[in-house]
Amino acid sequence: MSMFCFQCQETAKGTGCEIRGVCGKNEEVAKLQDLLIYTVKGVSQIVVKGNLNTETINDVNHEVLNSLFMTITNANFDDAAIEQQIKKMISLRNELKNVAKTDNLHDAATFEADTRTSMFEKAASVGVLSTEDEDVRSLREMIIYGIKGMAAYAEHAKNLGKEELDIYTFIYDAMAATLDDTLTADELVALTLKTGEYGVKVMALLDEANTSKYGHPEITTVDIGVKNNPAILISGHDLTDLEQLLEQTKDTGVDVYTHGEMLPAHYYPYFKKYNHFVGNYGNAWWKQVEEFESFHGPILFTTNCIVPPRSKEVQSRIFTTGAAGFPGCKHITADENGKKDFSKIVELAKTLPAPDEIETGSIVGGFAHNQVIALADKVVDAVKSGAIKKFFVMAGCDGRMKSREYYTEFAQKLPKDTVILTAGCAKYRYNKLDLGDIGGIPRVLDAGQCNDSYSLAVIALKLKEVFGLDNVNDLPIAYNIAWYEQKAVIVLLALLYLGVKNIHLGPTLPGFLSPNVAKVLVEKFGIAGIGDVESDIELFMK
Repeated sequence: MSMFCFQCQETAKGTGCEIRGVCGKNEEVAKLQDLLIYTVKGVSQIVVKGNLNTETINDVNHEVLNSLFMTITNANFDDAAIEQQIKKMISLRNELKNVAKTDNLHDAATFEADTRTSMFEKAASVGVLSTEDEDVRSLREMIIYGIKGMAAYAEHAKNLGKEELDIYTFIYDAMAATLDDTLTADELVALTLKTGEYGVKVMALLDEANTSKYGHPEITTVDIGVKNNPAILISGHDLTDLEQLLEQTKDTGVDVYTHGEMLPAHYYPYFKKYNHFVGNYGNAWWKQVEEFESFHGPILFTTNCIVPPRSKEVQSRIFTTGAAGFPGCKHITADENGKKDFSKIVELAKTLPAPDEIETGSIVGGFAHNQVIALADKVVDAVKSGAIKKFFVMAGCDGRMKSREYYTEFAQKLPKDTVILTAGCAKYRYNKLDLGDIGGIPRVLDAGQCNDSYSLAVIALKLKEVFGLDNVNDLPIAYNIAWYEQKAVIVLLALLYLGVKNIHLGPTLPGFLSPNVAKVLVEKFGIAGIGDVESDIELFMK
């Protein structure tokens, strides 16, 4: 076995990638990512044992977020960038040790790695399988994956000037706890739920950051065709990168299109002032290999969801920024004020043809909590009259597996008196279907990006209040969620913390769940997998 990774839904055989990641990462990248996480654990232990104030170590806080984000599935394939980040974290760790003056540190807080060879040697002993007990391993990894998703959302909020020190404090506490061999399974289960609690906090923080800067999302029709101008495609999730790109492309004759989970940027009022922000191109992240060929222009990856390009020509048009990275692609860094120079992307775009049209029409979205609550009277009346029998939360991630066609078929076969609430790239399985409306309420309500699953929770809690119910599980809402990577893990843990039960998770349950941990989730929270479409619909509609 040259590597081991089971953090995403597509992991080999549902148990773990052992030679090369299904995502495309090689053995070197996998091992360096393991070592980077191990280094973050060591930093965390020093902060915790040294009782350091997170307010005084802001640079460390930010580098911890970046380190965690870099290891999310499909975020960074650049081994040199990850190696550089490991060395940076070791340097910061050693500075903290001098300040903390604390003893009894785990090896993670003391090892050194001066060369690539020494890094690989160390990585071989500190990866996922270094925890021998499979239940402890399962719980530790679930916590770590939740924290990776949390770090991604905290990074976006930080880029908009919103931070909460207790979120950093929790990240340090939780990462340090994964080194503590004295913790029992019950204590780790409790920490898992606490991770969900902080998941809610960080998603609320990001929601506040986005809406205070860009306004509350509103019902918007987004064009999915193309114009005749040269163009740039922006992918990922970071809205500050989009804002800077739009500012730098004003009056240049270059259009900007969104891709993947950047689609919901169109729903924010702030971005509607840019007349060269013209639409969305393509579908979910996994179709990019073909769709980037026909786009012709440069592509900017602001976060994860990179698929290794097949051709050098496409690779030459890919730029990365933030936690994203791919070897051979140009990486754009921010200055000390967070400003990025995208001029090379703009100049390249001017030399390339306009995108080929791959589809026509439009998508309607913008149904985040503020917009849906504004429609609350209409929604409540529809429920009371029986026009809407049930809501289905179908948020989460999309992926390449044929089994995910289940979600398209599920949406198509749902009774006409049901409404789908969605967020994340899972929407691409059904957001272009003609499912109609119920009294003017579209049957697919798209709240936005995966972090906007928070909006769906706010909507559910508001409906609970409106209907005078004691328990959110008494609402006519069913949860049929598709997962793929670690941001989906923190969304799931957040829902569990909020008391949501009987969530169906697919297309397969996580490979990192040991049988005993899976049993706890089933017994305590009613977590279940998916079956065939007809049987599942019958079960949900009861």
